[in-house]
Amino acid sequence: MLTEVAIGATLALIVGAFIGYFIDRIRRGSAYQSYQQILKQAELDAENLLKSQKLEAKEELLKRRESLEEEVNKQREELWSVEKKLSKRENALEDQQADFLKKESMIQATQSKLASRTKAVEAREQELERALKKQQEELFKISGLDRETASQMLLDRLENDLKSETGALILKYQNELKQSCDKLARETIGMAVQRFASGHVAETTVSTVELPEEEMKGRIIGREGRNIRAFEKATGVDVIVDDTPGVVVVSAFDNVRRQIGKMSLQKLVNDGRIHPARIEEVVEETQKELEEYIQTMGQNACQEVNISGVHPKLIDLLGRLHFRTSYSQNVLRHSIEVSALTGIMAEQLGLDGTLARRCGLFHDIGKAADHEMEGGHPAVGAQLLKRYGECQEVVHAAAGHHDDIRPDYIYTVLVAAADACSASRPGARRDTLEKYVRRLEELETLVCGFPGVDHTYAIQAGREVRVIVDSDQVNDREAAKMCKDIAKAIEETLTYPGEIRVTVMREARTVEYAR
Repeated sequence: MLTEVAIGATLALIVGAFIGYFIDRIRRGSAYQSYQQILKQAELDAENLLKSQKLEAKEELLKRRESLEEEVNKQREELWSVEKKLSKRENALEDQQADFLKKESMIQATQSKLASRTKAVEAREQELERALKKQQEELFKISGLDRETASQMLLDRLENDLKSETGALILKYQNELKQSCDKLARETIGMAVQRFASGHVAETTVSTVELPEEEMKGRIIGREGRNIRAFEKATGVDVIVDDTPGVVVVSAFDNVRRQIGKMSLQKLVNDGRIHPARIEEVVEETQKELEEYIQTMGQNACQEVNISGVHPKLIDLLGRLHFRTSYSQNVLRHSIEVSALTGIMAEQLGLDGTLARRCGLFHDIGKAADHEMEGGHPAVGAQLLKRYGECQEVVHAAAGHHDDIRPDYIYTVLVAAADACSASRPGARRDTLEKYVRRLEELETLVCGFPGVDHTYAIQAGREVRVIVDSDQVNDREAAKMCKDIAKAIEETLTYPGEIRVTVMREARTVEYAR
C-alpha cells in the first residue's frame, strides 16, 4: 500500500514536472515572439524616422537653394541694371562724340570752301589784270584816249562787276551763318531748359482762415459790424463771412495786403480778444513781421542764384515779388527761374554767368513798384535799378526784355529768351477750368463720332485719348486704320499744345456656363 502510494506520488511529480516544463516552454515561445515584434517595430520606426529626416533635409536644401537662387537673380538684376546704365552712358558719349565730329567736319568743310573761294578770287583777279592790260593797249590804239581816262573807265567797270559778285557771296554766307546760328541757339536754349527744372503753383486772390467754432464768426463781425469794418479799414482787404462752416474768406488783389489780413485774423482768432483797438495793434505787429519776412525772401532769392552786393532796397523789392503774380505765376519764382536759365545760356556761350544771372533776377523788379510809379514795369524797373547803382547791362536787360527798345547787349537777348521759356513752360501759367474741360470734351466728342467706338477716355490732361471699340464691328486691321484716322482728324480739327497720343483698344470675349 505504501509502495503504491510512493509510486503514485512519483508519477504525480513526474507529470507535474513535465507539465511545468511544457508551460515554461510555452511562456518562453511567446516572449520570443513579442521580442521579434518589438525588433520589427523598432526597425520600422527607425526607417520612418530616417525617411522623415531625409525629407526635412531635402526641404531645407530646397529652401536654401531657392534663397540662393533669389539672391543670384537679384544680383543678376542689379548687374543688368548697372550694365544698362553703362550702356546708356556709352551711347550718350558716342552720340556726343558723333556730334562733335560732325561739327568739326562742318567747320573744316567751311574752311576748305573759303580757301577754294579765296583761290578762285585770286585767279579771277589775275585774269582780270591780264584782260585789263590787254584792253588798255587796245583802247590806246583805237580810241586814242589818255592813260588816266582809260584807267578810270576800266576801274569803274571792274568795280561794278566785283560788287555784284561780292554781294552774291555775302548773301550766300549770310544764309549759311543764319542756319548755323539758329541751330546753335536751339541747342543752347534746350540745354538750359533741361538743366533747370522749377515747380510752379498757381496763385489765387483769396485765402481762407479756419475757425475753432461757429460762434467766432459773430465775434469777428462784432456789434453792428464794428469789428469787421475796423479790420477791413486797417488791412485794406475784404472779409467774407458766409454759411460755409468753420471758414472765413479773406479776399484782395494785393497779395501783401491779403497775407497781412490772413495772418492778423489768425492771430485774433487764436487770441480770442477781438475789438477795434486790439485789431489795430495786431495789424501793426503783423505788418512789421511781414516786412522782416519780405527781407528774408529777397535775401534767399539772392543766395539761391548766387549773387551778392545787392542794395537793401532792391532786396526788399525782390521779397515783395513773392506776393505778386502774373497770369497766376509767382513773379519771384519766375525771376529766379529766368536768372538760372540766363546764367546757363551765358555760360554755354562763354559769357559772364554771374552778370547774366543778375540780369535775369532783376528783369521784372519793376512789377514790385509799378503801382507806385508811372509807366510799364520794364521802364519802372530800369529806373529803380539805375537809381540803386546797378550796371548798365542789368538796367538795359530790365528795360528791353519785352523788345520795347533795341537790344544793345547780348544779355538783354538772353533774358528775353529765358523769360519766354519760363512763361511758356507747361504748368507755369494755368488755363481756366472752363477752357480745360471744354478741350477735353471736344476731344472725346470728336473721337466718339467714328463708327464702332464704344467708349472714349481723355487722360493725362488731354495728352492721351484711349478708344475702346466694339470687337464685333471693328477687326484688327480696321482698328489700326481707325487709330491713324483719329490722329489725322485731331490734327485737322482741334487746337492743342504739344502732341496727343491715340490708343485704340479692341477686345473679344467669349463666355459660357457649365451647368
